[in-house]
Amino acid sequence: MCTAVSLSGKKHYFGRNLDLEYSYEEKVVVTPRNYPFSFRKAGELKSHYAMIGVAHMQANYPLYYDAVNEKGLAIAGLNFPGSAHYMPFQADKTNITPFEIIPWILGQCAAVEEAKRLLEPVNMLDEPFSTELPLTPLHWMISDAKESIGVEPMRDGMHIIFNPVGVMTNEPPLEYHLMHLNDYIGISSAQAENRFSENLPLRVYSRGMSAMGLPGDYSSSSRFVRAAFVKENMPEEATDVGAFFEILESVAVPRGSVQVGDGKYQYTIYSSCCDAQKGIYYYTTNKKRTICAADMHRENLDGMSPVAYPMTGEQEILWKN
Repeated sequence: MCTAVSLSGKKHYFGRNLDLEYSYEEKVVVTPRNYPFSFRKAGELKSHYAMIGVAHMQANYPLYYDAVNEKGLAIAGLNFPGSAHYMPFQADKTNITPFEIIPWILGQCAAVEEAKRLLEPVNMLDEPFSTELPLTPLHWMISDAKESIGVEPMRDGMHIIFNPVGVMTNEPPLEYHLMHLNDYIGISSAQAENRFSENLPLRVYSRGMSAMGLPGDYSSSSRFVRAAFVKENMPEEATDVGAFFEILESVAVPRGSVQVGDGKYQYTIYSSCCDAQKGIYYYTTNKKRTICAADMHRENLDGMSPVAYPMTGEQEILWKN
């Protein structure tokens, strides 16, 4: 369970909720331009665009969950367990493993259009990082300030889908979620009025009644609709970091609300908002609601080693008396 959002207005913000029942001790990681990315079947990128995002560091290799590069192109990987399908090696294709796709795209592309061209010959290779880290079934949202796409590797091939909503969750595939929005065509943020019957003295007794029927559960389809509704009705002048976190909060999963068995619960581990143009990565965690930030441009972007910041810390309480 996860939700990713791309929001463009005065600025372009990109981020996500990571919803899991455990943490891999993920960190905010800046990968500079000269860190050599060695891909299993696709050679090496000795020099590339710098990037910042959240990753699990393994043997000094950043396994990115989501990231943005210095050109403002952003990607998030989300769980896609029922439909994701990876393939054996194909000699006539560009073979990229799922854990390589984020740095492979961000290292070479400055915009969605470039990413689409690079993805056309891709075969999503069924090869794990290691025996201890098996592959996770994923699909991805890729966004710049102008557009978003969904990238879904399935049994019938790679699907690259224009995403006009700029929202992504999990199963089913993106085309279902886009079609499902039609079921909520009557939902509105406007003041409600009686359209039920001219013969009945029905009255508006509360604000927000035009949004009755908006789903409130934590399923992927409901989170997609709710995030899209909140995002699409956000005033343009409110497109700032605070507004972005409001969208994510509307679909955050509280602890105890989603059981996954054996006494475990899935919940929102972290929420992120990246200023894609400035390369500033803002985040909160379940344990620390204070917004934290890391600026990629405060690091040596011509360096050769990733710089990682733990996403740790306890909640700070600002006492007023």
